[in-house]
Amino acid sequence: MNQYPVWKYLLIAFVIAICTLYALPNLFGEDPAIQISSAYARDMPINENIQRDIEATLKESNIEFLSVERDTKKLLVRFKNTTTQLKAYSVLKDGLDGYVIAQNLAPATPDWLTAFGGKPMYLGLDLRGGIHFLMQVDMKTAIQQDEETYINDFRTLLRENKLRYKGINHIKTGEQTGIEINFTTLKVREQAKQLIAKQYNDLTITNADGVNQYGIFMAFTEQALRENQQNALEQNIITLRNRVNELGVSEPVIQRQGDDRIVVQLPGIQDTARAKEILGATATLEYRMTYGAREEWLDADKTGKVPLSARLYHERNGDPVLLKRRIIVTGDQITGAAATIDQQSGQPAVSINLNSRGGKRMLQNTRKNIGKPMAVVFIEYNIKSEIINGKKVIHRSKTEEVISVANIMGEFSNRFQTTGLTSSEANNLALLLRAGALKAPMEIIEERTIGPSLGQENIEYGFISIVIGFIAVMIFMLLRYRIFGMIANLALLMNVIILIAMLSLLQATLTLPGMAGIVLTLGMAVDANVLIFEKIREEVANGNSPQTSIHLGYEKAFVTIFDANLTTLIAAIMLFSFGTGPIKGFAITLSIGIVTSMFTAIMLTRSVVNFSYGDKQLTKLPI
Repeated sequence: MNQYPVWKYLLIAFVIAICTLYALPNLFGEDPAIQISSAYARDMPINENIQRDIEATLKESNIEFLSVERDTKKLLVRFKNTTTQLKAYSVLKDGLDGYVIAQNLAPATPDWLTAFGGKPMYLGLDLRGGIHFLMQVDMKTAIQQDEETYINDFRTLLRENKLRYKGINHIKTGEQTGIEINFTTLKVREQAKQLIAKQYNDLTITNADGVNQYGIFMAFTEQALRENQQNALEQNIITLRNRVNELGVSEPVIQRQGDDRIVVQLPGIQDTARAKEILGATATLEYRMTYGAREEWLDADKTGKVPLSARLYHERNGDPVLLKRRIIVTGDQITGAAATIDQQSGQPAVSINLNSRGGKRMLQNTRKNIGKPMAVVFIEYNIKSEIINGKKVIHRSKTEEVISVANIMGEFSNRFQTTGLTSSEANNLALLLRAGALKAPMEIIEERTIGPSLGQENIEYGFISIVIGFIAVMIFMLLRYRIFGMIANLALLMNVIILIAMLSLLQATLTLPGMAGIVLTLGMAVDANVLIFEKIREEVANGNSPQTSIHLGYEKAFVTIFDANLTTLIAAIMLFSFGTGPIKGFAITLSIGIVTSMFTAIMLTRSVVNFSYGDKQLTKLPI
């Protein structure tokens, strides 16, 4: 009656063996490490030469390291403690221009386990230490940038349809911003109005007449505003993820909070200044043709009279430059960028790759303007806040400067170089352009740095709580159910091992709430065995034989156990779907724990009971 076929015993043993193997990496901990990487490997690869240079630099500075590991993308240097790690970081960051250097924690898993694909589970910010940022997205600037894009589109549209206009400007009326276009005749105004309304259904268009002019005022509809703000938030999240990848952070947390905020958590990173510099930066480029001759530039700077089809900029040395309003290529059309050295001048440069649309526009422009000067505009958005009279006041600024004016010597499209930057600016700009441009600038409104010592303390306390709970449950089961209690305790131990193995295989992130989920899983797992053993006792009391009591105990308790675990699983899924951060961590651990507890409490204990008592003539059960 109570017998499993041999294949089922072998299957259970195989599952336990595999899970034990993949749970082992979590016993070896992590080493403080420094990760050196180069996203533009074509120009500055990670090879044996750079490895030798790093080892020599560390030895000259009397810094001991455990090992140096290298692959095609990165080089990892391990240290005994965080003090040595920080000292090495200070030495290397000054001597390795052009490389991304990040402080991290590297798993100390043995090679033989790594060969099987064994990896420890990730530890969250509260366990590992790192940096927490809460970032506010400047939605007003995002909408203004969308409106400026439309202004360029309107200029092209009206020019192609030969509709003359007096001026097109970005204006603000009260809290509402929009675009105003003025015409000289009513007929042209009506033609332009119909043309724009036909192609842009996300705008509300109203008449705005003045003295001797006929105008239209255009603003985004409420639905378009919501969509633009949603797109700005999503684009910023994607860009932040790309930038975090450049920093070499394992398992970062980047998620939306509300309608205009983003939470960024970087486990294992202690370099707050570098993280803030990369995450909050909004540098990008624009390529424009120059307007007129140098004499016109100087005159416009002195008099302040700028032609309608031009804009006044300044170079870094203060010299004025007139550029055409029409933008050839913007930063969002750049698909690749790498810091390099210009072969002719020997100056720092950024090698640019454009998408097909940007490459086509650049080719058309260079083909028509060979021998004419083209300018590169470096743009950076800044946002700062201060408390004035008890109220938070936000200051927005936009820095635009011409970094290069050079004659177009020949046709080119999607591959070229930009010069005029310092070495540091070239490296940072290349990183930002590769990761993508932020849709809108962001302000860090909350910043927390969690040290590794605090994380270690959390790990120790969490581990102690699990051990105490585990021992208390084992003692109770042993006293209450004797030998059957020992079987339940064995299943409980296997449940913890399988749960940790599953978290490691899925590369899930363990947080303090996740540890709470493990403790809860222990109680739920033993609860199933309590139901089974009480049913067995009840059947024995009803006069059934021991073998029949075992069979009926498992059969009758199964439905109750399944229903209870199913309802808990539904609750865990809802927590994961609608929760954030720590709540998701708790939900993941609880969900996996429910599945593993079902396996160990029913199949594993049943297999041990069947193997021990299935073929015996029993008169009494030790329960």
